[in-house]
Amino acid sequence: MISVYYKELKNFLSSLTGYIAIIIFLVVCSLFVWVITENNLFNYNYASIAQLFDIAPLVFIILIPGITMNAFAEEKQNGTIEFLTTKPLSDFQIISGKYLAAMTIVFLAILPTLIYYYSVYQLGSPKGNIDTGAVIGSYVGLFLLAGIFAAIGMFMSILTSNQIAAFILTAFACFFFYWIFDFISELPAFYGKVDDIIKGIGIDYHYTNISRGRIDTRDVVYFLSMILFFLWLTYVTLDKRKW
Repeated sequence: MISVYYKELKNFLSSLTGYIAIIIFLVVCSLFVWVITENNLFNYNYASIAQLFDIAPLVFIILIPGITMNAFAEEKQNGTIEFLTTKPLSDFQIISGKYLAAMTIVFLAILPTLIYYYSVYQLGSPKGNIDTGAVIGSYVGLFLLAGIFAAIGMFMSILTSNQIAAFILTAFACFFFYWIFDFISELPAFYGKVDDIIKGIGIDYHYTNISRGRIDTRDVVYFLSMILFFLWLTYVTLDKRKW
């Protein structure tokens, strides 16, 4: 697993595309947090970086498919996936190594955004006037959200040998599982507790809860279950291909 992890990490960091993806993520987030929106930090008049956690899911829909699209699609395109699966590595180790490498890249992309927190902490009146606990909870939610998107990307990447197709499928699937259940729950056919149940299937409902800084066990279990589900689908697909 460690060898696969280092290989994937090296491949991404040795590619200019990887750095461009991270830079685009940071630039877009910075523009929305500090400049573009009416509720940017300078106009918000409140010590908070909630703007980051509002815009991040949208940016992740572009960033994470770009990170995961090569995971298996490139291997299949180059014909190296057979060589990889014949090495003394289990399918679990292969998938885990690739997934952890993708999450490391996401972590490296998120890490510089701590500058936003430090800036608001210093600029607050009085100094330090920011809910640190809520920020920590929001970052936990952001990383868990990235975990689901990366797991979806791994599954979509193994379904095709075309990297562009893997990118599009991942972006669509992330959008679908994040927002579509909210739209469905608003239909007149659903009312009462039914619309709450439907909304609870979607990622947005649970991410919104955690991004408020309120870490609920049910939300954490939901995120971990979704991650394990898509990684399991990836495992089944890889195992089926070997047969």
